[in-house]
Amino acid sequence: MLHTVDLDKSLDKDEYRRKLLENQVELRRLALELYKQRRSLIVVYEGWDASGKGGNIRRVSEKLDPRGYQVYSIGPPKGDDQTHHYLWRFWRRLLPPDEKQILIFDRSWYGRVLVERVEGLATETEWMRAYHEINDFERQLNDSGIMIIKFWVHISQDEQLRRFEARSNTPYKAWKLTEDDWRNREKWELYEEAASEMLVRTSTLKAPWVVVEGNDKYYARVKVLKQLVQLLDEELTNR
Repeated sequence: MLHTVDLDKSLDKDEYRRKLLENQVELRRLALELYKQRRSLIVVYEGWDASGKGGNIRRVSEKLDPRGYQVYSIGPPKGDDQTHHYLWRFWRRLLPPDEKQILIFDRSWYGRVLVERVEGLATETEWMRAYHEINDFERQLNDSGIMIIKFWVHISQDEQLRRFEARSNTPYKAWKLTEDDWRNREKWELYEEAASEMLVRTSTLKAPWVVVEGNDKYYARVKVLKQLVQLLDEELTNR
């Protein structure tokens, strides 16, 4: 399904700045309403290496009250996380209920059906079972009143290569590029297959996936903000 995504969508700088600020201000207003209604929102980011997830998250959180949101950057499990079920480290970040109204995950529990699947860190039985486990996990969160939205930031192979090369040639960005990034790139087709199956099997009415056209970072940032504003406006206004 990812082959059908139109990656030519873009915004010019003036339009980007106008729409960015407009949606950031509206998101801040809705975040306050979220606090007043004692509701919570979970935002999940997945996507290709160098797809711009970090910059996107910074624009989402830029105008928010820092007392009301938390960003979790998720890497390989370490310490106690390695000795528990893979969802345990996410449950413990959510329970008891966090004081933050908005929780943003830069990578998430979907690692089970992405990197762990492709790299052989989970057996086929384990990652196939994970689709049901994850849907049930998110359903329980929904049942407790938590809203969930998930973004897959999609870029082309050519655009990823351009960004990799730009990072390697920019001293203050070179640290972001690792051998694992180049190695993962060689498995593009396997990751694309895993991502496509994940999107189909785990996008639900209450926890939808939104594919974000990411070749143009301006367009991607505005699209995510607009989706968040739309979700919160519908949920908080129609409650």
